[in-house]
Amino acid sequence: MITVRDLARLLETTAPLAYQESYDNAGLQCGLLTAGITGVLIALDCTPAVVAEAARRGCNVVLCHHPVIFRPLRRLTGQGLVEQTIMAALKADVAIYAAHTNLDNVRQGVNARLAQKLGLVNTRILAPQTGTLARLITYVPDQADADGQQLSDKVLQALYTAGAGQVGNYRECSFQTPGLGTFTPGAGSRPAIGIENQPASVAETKVEVLLPLHRQAAVLAALRQTHPYEEVAYELIKLENEHQDVGAGLVGELPKPLSPLDFRQHLKAVLGVPVVKHTAFDKPIKKVALCGGAGSFLTGAAVAAGADAYVTGDVKYHEFFAPEGRLLLCDVGHFESEQFTGELFRDLLLAAFGRTFAVLFAETSTNPVQYDC
Repeated sequence: MITVRDLARLLETTAPLAYQESYDNAGLQCGLLTAGITGVLIALDCTPAVVAEAARRGCNVVLCHHPVIFRPLRRLTGQGLVEQTIMAALKADVAIYAAHTNLDNVRQGVNARLAQKLGLVNTRILAPQTGTLARLITYVPDQADADGQQLSDKVLQALYTAGAGQVGNYRECSFQTPGLGTFTPGAGSRPAIGIENQPASVAETKVEVLLPLHRQAAVLAALRQTHPYEEVAYELIKLENEHQDVGAGLVGELPKPLSPLDFRQHLKAVLGVPVVKHTAFDKPIKKVALCGGAGSFLTGAAVAAGADAYVTGDVKYHEFFAPEGRLLLCDVGHFESEQFTGELFRDLLLAAFGRTFAVLFAETSTNPVQYDC
C-alpha cells in the first residue's frame, strides 16, 4: 500500500524542504502520513471546492503547488478561505500536501517545465542559492578490508549513497590526499590499529567530499557506520559556494532569435493567455530568463545574466521601470506561469508509483484572475 508518507518522501527527495524560502510552508498541510492513498487530485491551489471534488472523485489526497497554510492558525471556526479549506479536508478525510518554493528552487522543478514548454535550451539556474553546501573531510587508514576492498573506497561509496559527492552533473566526486596519522590510544579505548597507551602512526588517506546540508545527518551516519575507527576524525565546514542546481529562476536560449512581437505571440500561444503585459524593447530575443509565479525580484538577475527577455508574473507598475530598456520584461500572470506544475507532479507520481492509484487533474478552476478580451 502506498501511503502519504511515501508521497511526501518522493516529493521531498525531488525537492527537499530545506530549499524552500524562509516565508514558505511547504509539506503536509493536514492529514496522516500513515494513510493509504486511494487517489491523488492535482491542483495549483487547494480550496473547499477542490477538496469537495477530490472526495467526489475518490481521491483522499490533494497535491497542490501553493500551501493552504502560510501563517499559524489560532482557531478553526470557518472564518476565511484557509480555515474553510482545512475544515473541509478534515471532514472529508482528505490530506493536503503542497510543494511550493522548494519545487521552484530545484533545477528540474517548476521553472524547468516552463522553460521546456517555451522551447529553451542550455538552461541553468538564474540565481543559485548559497549556504546550502558543506565540505566533509575525514581520514581513512590506507588499508584493505577482509574482502580486499580499500577502506577509503568503502567509506566513499557509503558517503555517495547517503547523498555526498555530487557537483552539478558530476557524481561520486572526491579529493584524496595521502598522509600520516598519529595518535595514542587512551585507557579503556578499543583501537582498530595500535595498542592502548602506546604512540602509533598509520598511513591514511585524507578524503574530501561536498554534500548538501540537508543530507548532513545521513552522510555522517554513513561515515560512522563504515569507518573502521572507534573515534572517527572528521571536519564539517559550511560553504558559501553557489549550488548550481538549487536556486530561483532559470535562464536559457531559444533555438533561434525571435522579434519581440513574435516572442510575445509565442508566449501567448504556449501559455494560452489572451494578453501579455510588457515593457518596450526592440532588439531580437535569444536569451530568455524566467521565473514562475511572482518573480519581479529577479529582474536585476535577468539583466545581469544578459537576458534579452524576462518572463514572470505579478509585476507591479513601478517594477516595470526596473529593466531601463535593457530587456523585454513580460508579465504573463501568476497562475499562467505555473500552470504546468500539475504535469510535473503527474510525471513524478507515475514514474515512482505507476498506476497503483488514480492521479487526476482538478477540474475546478482556482485562478482568481479573469480576463475580458
